[in-house]
Amino acid sequence: MADLQESSYQADELIARDIDAYLAQHQHKSLLRFITCGSVDDGKSTLIGRLLYDSKMIFEDQLAALEADSKKIGTQGQNIDFALLVDGLAAEREQGITIDVAYRFFATEKRKFIVADTPGHEQYTRNMVTGASTADLAVILIDARKGVLTQTRRHSYLVNLIGIRHVVLAVNKMDLIGYDQAKYDAIVGEYRAFAESIGIGAFTAMPISGFVGDNITHKSAHTPWYDGPTLMHVLETVELNVTADQERKFRLPVQWVNRPDLDFRGFSGLIASGTVAPGDAVRVLPSGKTSVVSRIVTLDGDLARAVAGQSVTVTLADEIDCSRGDVITKEDEPVQVADQFEVTLVWMSDEALSVGRAYWLKMGTQTVSATVQAPKYQVNVNTLEHMAAKTLELNAIGVAQISTDRAIPFEAYDANRALGGFILIDKMTNATVGAGMIRFALRRSQNVHWQALDVSRDVRAGLKNQRPAVLWFTGLSGAGKSTIANLVEKKLVRMNRHTFLLDGDNVRHGLNKDLGFTQADRIENIRRVGEVTRLMADAGLIVITAFISPFRSEREMVRKMIPEGEFFEVFIDTALSDAEARDVKGLYKKARAGELKNFTGIDSPYEPPMAPEIHIDTARMSPEAAAELIIERLIP
Repeated sequence: MADLQESSYQADELIARDIDAYLAQHQHKSLLRFITCGSVDDGKSTLIGRLLYDSKMIFEDQLAALEADSKKIGTQGQNIDFALLVDGLAAEREQGITIDVAYRFFATEKRKFIVADTPGHEQYTRNMVTGASTADLAVILIDARKGVLTQTRRHSYLVNLIGIRHVVLAVNKMDLIGYDQAKYDAIVGEYRAFAESIGIGAFTAMPISGFVGDNITHKSAHTPWYDGPTLMHVLETVELNVTADQERKFRLPVQWVNRPDLDFRGFSGLIASGTVAPGDAVRVLPSGKTSVVSRIVTLDGDLARAVAGQSVTVTLADEIDCSRGDVITKEDEPVQVADQFEVTLVWMSDEALSVGRAYWLKMGTQTVSATVQAPKYQVNVNTLEHMAAKTLELNAIGVAQISTDRAIPFEAYDANRALGGFILIDKMTNATVGAGMIRFALRRSQNVHWQALDVSRDVRAGLKNQRPAVLWFTGLSGAGKSTIANLVEKKLVRMNRHTFLLDGDNVRHGLNKDLGFTQADRIENIRRVGEVTRLMADAGLIVITAFISPFRSEREMVRKMIPEGEFFEVFIDTALSDAEARDVKGLYKKARAGELKNFTGIDSPYEPPMAPEIHIDTARMSPEAAAELIIERLIP
C-alpha cells in the first residue's frame, strides 16, 4: 500500500507541475486486458471493487461520494468507502447488468487496465467467452470454502482453448476459512492436476481476500506462509501479448481499401502480428499476387517501420487485386488458404447447432458462408471425455468439420488468434450463435482443386437456345407444388425448352434415400438438391424443383449457388387447413395421430418466403392459371 501511496503522491506532484507531461505519460502507458472468471459468488465483483479502490482511480463522482460518506463515518471511513463501492457493483449484478460482460477501466502509475467482469452462471458461459476473446490474462477465482467446481474447470478449459497465455489462480475468501494453509494447498494441488491435464503448463496461485484486501495490492500479514507476488504486481509486470505478437510472422488482414478512382490507393488494417517496412516484398492472399511495400501511412505521418497492434495504411508498388478480407504477408511467409477445416466450436445459442445449415462465418475482416457437419465429439469439461454428439447445445464444446463457400486465408488458432478465431452468425436473425477456433485445414481441401473447363455454361445454354434458370417451388405438403411444376414443365417442353424436374419424393428414392426428416436431414436434403440443381443449370437447363424446403436459410443457400437473375423462388401459398383437407397421401392424418414425427406444419415449422419472385395463391388461382403465370414471369 505504501508503494501505491508514494506513486499517487508523485502523480499529484506531476499534475500540479506539468499537466501536459502527466497526460502524455498516462497516454503512453501499456494496456493490459484481463478477465475475471469463476463460479457464481466466487467474489469477482468484490475483487474488482478492491482493485478500483486500492488503485485510487475511481471515477471522480464515485470518489467524491465516498469521501463525503467517509467524513460522516469518521475513523471507519476506509472500510465504508470500499463497502459502498462493492455495494454498487452488487447492485449492478442484481439489476442484471453483469449478465452481459461488464468492462471496467482503471490505472496505476505503471500500466492501464481493462478488466472484463463476466457472469459465473453456467447458462452465461457464452459471455465469458466474449470477455476472454481479447484478454491477455485470466484471473480464475475459487471460493476457498467450496474448492474446485465444474464451472472452474469449464472456464479454465475455455481460457486454455482461447489461448490466454497468463493465468492467475486466486483462491478467494481466505478470511472465511481462517487463512488455513492446508486447505489452500489442497485446492491448488487439485487445480494443478486438472490444469496440467488440459494443457495449462504454468499458472500463478495466490491466497487472497477481495473484501479484506489480502495480497491484492500489498502482502498480507495473515498469510506469512505465502511468499509469492501480490495480484497487482502480477498485473503490472506480466508480459503483454503484443510484445510476443511482434516477434511472429507479418500478417495484415485488410479492413479497408481506398477508392480506386483516387490518386492514392492504400490498404488499411490492424497489423495482427509481425513487422513491416517500406521495401519489404509482400504477398496478398488468397490471390497469391506479389508486390513491394512503398509506404506505411498513418494519421501522424509515414512510418519507417510498423509493428503488431498498429493500425496502418500500406501502399504497394504495383496495382494488384486486394480487397477487404484479404491478408497481406511477407512474400516468403504466406498463410495457408483452404475451404474445409477441423475446428473446436463453443456453441453460444439457446437453439442447437443445425448440422448442414449455412451460417455466416466472420473471421477478422472476412465474412463467408459456412456449413458445419455433425460434431466428431463433444468434450465433458469435468472428465475431458470425448462424448458422441449429433449436435451442440448451449455452452457445449465440441470438435467438428466446417466448410466455407470459398477458400479463405487462415492460420491455426494457436499460431494466430486473429486469423484462426471466428464466430458463427445466424443468417436470419443476425445473432452470434457460436465461437470457434481453427485447428487445421482438412487435407482434402488442399488436394482437391477446381478444374477449368473449355466448354462454359454459356456455350451449353447457347446450344439449347435458352437462358438457364431455376424455378424453386416451395410450400406445405399438399399445397400443389408437384401438380403445378408438372404443368409448367409440359408447357415449356411444348415451347421446345430443355428442362428437368426434380421432385422431392422422387429424389428421396435415390440420391437422398439415406436421409430422414429431422431438421438436420431436411437441411442436408436441400443442400444436396441445391448442388444438383446448380450442375443442371450449368448444363444450360431450366431446372424445376418441387420441395417443401421449409427453412428460409436453406432456400437462401441455394439462391446463392445460382447466378444472379436465374433463381426464381415460387411460393405455392396454401392455408394449412386447405392442405390438410386435401391430404391426398394421408400424411396429415398420420402426423395428427403421432405416427409421423417432424411433419412440416404440424410439429415442424414452415418458414414462408419473405419476398418470392412469384407468389401463387392457390385459393384464388387454378393450377393451369398458375402455370401460365409462372411461364410469363420466366419468359416475358
